Amino acid sequence: MDKSNTKALEVVSVPVEEEIRRSYLDYAMSVIVSRALPDVRDGLKPVHRRILYAMETLGFRHDRPHRKSANVVGEVIAKYHPHGTDPIYGSLVRMAQWFSMREKLVDGHGNFGSMDGDRAAAMRYTEARLSALSDYMLADYDKETVDFQPNYDDTQKMPVVLPAAFPNLLVNGGSGIAVGMATNIPCHNLAEVLDACCLLLDHKDAELEHIMTVLPGPDFPTKGIILGTKGIGEAYRTGRGSFLIRGQAQVEAYGKDRECILITEIPYQVNKSALVERIAEVARDKKIEGMTEVRDESDRMGVRIVIELKKDAAAQVILNQLYILTDLQVSFSVNMLALHRGYPVQLSLLEVLRAFLEFRREVVVRRTQYYLRKDRETIRILIGIYIAISHIDRIVELIKASRDRDAALQALITQIWQLDSIVYAYLSLLDNDIENLEAYNVSGYRLSQEQASAILALRLHRLTGIGKQELSGQLETLKNNIQSYLELLRDDHKIDALMKEEFLHIKEKFGSPRLTKLQGEYLHQSPEDFVACEDMVVTVSVNGYIKRVPLDAYRSQKRGGRGKSAMDVREEDAVSQIFVADTHRPLLFFTSKGIAYQMKVHELPLGTTTARGKPLIAFFPLERDIEKVATILPLPKDNVPYFIIFATSHGNVRKNALLDFLTIRANGKIAMKLEDGEQLIRVLLANDDQDILLSTHQGKSLRFPVQELRKFTGRNSTGVRGISLKPEDYVISMTLLNNMPWTSQEIELYMSSKAPLEEKFISSMGENNTTPILDDQVQARFSAMEAGEEFVLCVTTKGCGKRTSSYEYRRAHRGGQGVASMEVTARTGSIIQAIPVKAQDQILMLTNTGQLLRCPVKDIRISRRKTQGVRVFRLAKGETVVSVAVISPDSLEVCEEDLQIT
Repeated sequence: MDKSNTKALEVVSVPVEEEIRRSYLDYAMSVIVSRALPDVRDGLKPVHRRILYAMETLGFRHDRPHRKSANVVGEVIAKYHPHGTDPIYGSLVRMAQWFSMREKLVDGHGNFGSMDGDRAAAMRYTEARLSALSDYMLADYDKETVDFQPNYDDTQKMPVVLPAAFPNLLVNGGSGIAVGMATNIPCHNLAEVLDACCLLLDHKDAELEHIMTVLPGPDFPTKGIILGTKGIGEAYRTGRGSFLIRGQAQVEAYGKDRECILITEIPYQVNKSALVERIAEVARDKKIEGMTEVRDESDRMGVRIVIELKKDAAAQVILNQLYILTDLQVSFSVNMLALHRGYPVQLSLLEVLRAFLEFRREVVVRRTQYYLRKDRETIRILIGIYIAISHIDRIVELIKASRDRDAALQALITQIWQLDSIVYAYLSLLDNDIENLEAYNVSGYRLSQEQASAILALRLHRLTGIGKQELSGQLETLKNNIQSYLELLRDDHKIDALMKEEFLHIKEKFGSPRLTKLQGEYLHQSPEDFVACEDMVVTVSVNGYIKRVPLDAYRSQKRGGRGKSAMDVREEDAVSQIFVADTHRPLLFFTSKGIAYQMKVHELPLGTTTARGKPLIAFFPLERDIEKVATILPLPKDNVPYFIIFATSHGNVRKNALLDFLTIRANGKIAMKLEDGEQLIRVLLANDDQDILLSTHQGKSLRFPVQELRKFTGRNSTGVRGISLKPEDYVISMTLLNNMPWTSQEIELYMSSKAPLEEKFISSMGENNTTPILDDQVQARFSAMEAGEEFVLCVTTKGCGKRTSSYEYRRAHRGGQGVASMEVTARTGSIIQAIPVKAQDQILMLTNTGQLLRCPVKDIRISRRKTQGVRVFRLAKGETVVSVAVISPDSLEVCEEDLQIT
């Protein structure tokens, strides 16, 4: 190597982290500015802008035939966008897809893809041209309305931005992922966006709420429903937000006694084929039950997805589940990030509109200035021609005396011409300087080189009288145009009026009705929206196991059959409570420690007719062997103002409004404050037309009206004294009885009615009573008392029991010791339960040895209050009754087999 020709290389050491930082920032800004983010002015990314400009320069306009897409892609690559064919063709395809663009900018011919995610045909097969609306994106680009910049090799010029006549950023939206930032702007209705622009022109200080009266929300080409407006308002206010888009679906009758779900619209940017596959998947995996078939019957007329349902399926519940588990409902996250003055900026709706109006005003001004300059250039030439026609003889003389064209040109320029008033008026449109205009009058006017060249290029027919008239008409027209341009440039209100006129013209020509429906305030779906409302048999055991079984599982048996087991209980367990409630019914659970919990029926474990269920301790944090669920209370469906009555083992009671317990947190809430050693034994729903009956372990009962209890507003009180207890005594039950509208005398007569009723009733009224009581009146009175009579069943630990009329429990005031409800002796044992029963009921008794005994209530003798009762069950030595449950006729119907115990 010739060292003399070798130039020494200079090596510069640079810290690698600094070089990486600088290079990465250069790359990031290149991606942000030149690829990923749209410009707030025309709403286009560089590739889309270059495609539209290339199609315009190629002449692929909407009023001309379609041309091959490959031609467009090749032109864009060759002149403006030196990247691969796939991203350029992909951008062209998107601008031609009706389901991607609210207003298409490219009119495609051929296969440009589908909502199923199918790719467009190769660019050698498809054809394209600009849409009619694109004319308004490109209009006046050649009138110096926008700046131009060199292309990548400095051989061509291309616009920095298109002179868009409408806010394309809002109309067609856009999405893109840059470096460290992303944008996602929804589509909007063209007419609504233009109305918002007009409103903002008329009211510069308009607030967002005012704008949203004409631009209420996005409008997608795939239609659908936007749920709620809160998310839209937040997105418009801050540039960030989200809202839900739901497909349009309805339930229709299908065949005999069957229904189907028909989907006719899907959310924006959702792949229809993937949606159908997902629906089939959740049906196959049993995540949604009740669907038998899913078909896609969509065609060029629109979307049509048919979901056939089973005969007894809850269509609305299935539809609600589809909204959650599939893309039939999606969330659209708004991030209105765009380039504004060359920088990425988070923009609100008002900022986007104002930025566009500012740009559009600049376009109108620059266009007007262009027209003004061109007309001034034209009128200057016409003034020269007018002077030549006015001095035709001198013009001819100068030309004839010249040896060539250049000499003639110089002769015309050096000649001084006198002006008449007409020319002077036109010159004022070219030069507003009064001194210059006066100088023309004094020293005369010299033609410019352009004017002289135009005179030499004149045809002879222009020198005729008709030619002069035509020239005068042209001058007058130009004069009017120039004056209007000058007035426009001097008056911002006229510029706004012109912009508004152009907006309304576009709206009239291209405006279309809104496609996407806006639903009012969206109420978030509750879990019940995904659960069919059906009746369930809820079964609870003595040991705290619970389950639910569909009522239809019991009803399917034929009358006279053996029945179905309601619960698979162990030998030491028994059914303690059975009731029927629908799956949406809330249940209140009150523990013996005074804590309240809440669950819906559908949240209980679903089991078979023979399943045991799950322990309540699996749902609530109960202290094992210490705390248990004392009461399960199904809440009523009606709006009657019920009260909740609490009773404790120490004889305390409390009344609260039911409203205090309608909402309970998952971890529960304190329902009642208890004393040391005190337990909550019962909670009931009541109203002021009822009486409370408290019964104790040692056989005392006290009856007092619910109305006598004052309503507590707090939950941390111990309540008030309900019944006074003797040492070692405690309350074992609380029940509700109907009010007694009878006097004590009437009750006594009724209870001792073995004697003639009329005689006893008359004697009770006294000898001085002058009002005769007729026999039929007495009978009617006693019949009414018999119809309202209730019976209280008392059962003891040693198997004794009796039924006693509720009339024997006289009404007293709370706080007393009560009356004897049963004569408690060593033979009977202590009372374990006192509860209202009907003759059709049956009772279940569980002993400490695990024996489950059953007896019809009608077989238990009706006795007076102060009696020991009769032996209901014969127990073995050392065996005692530990639990008593009453089974109603409705419960008997669904669990007959399990209750057939001897």
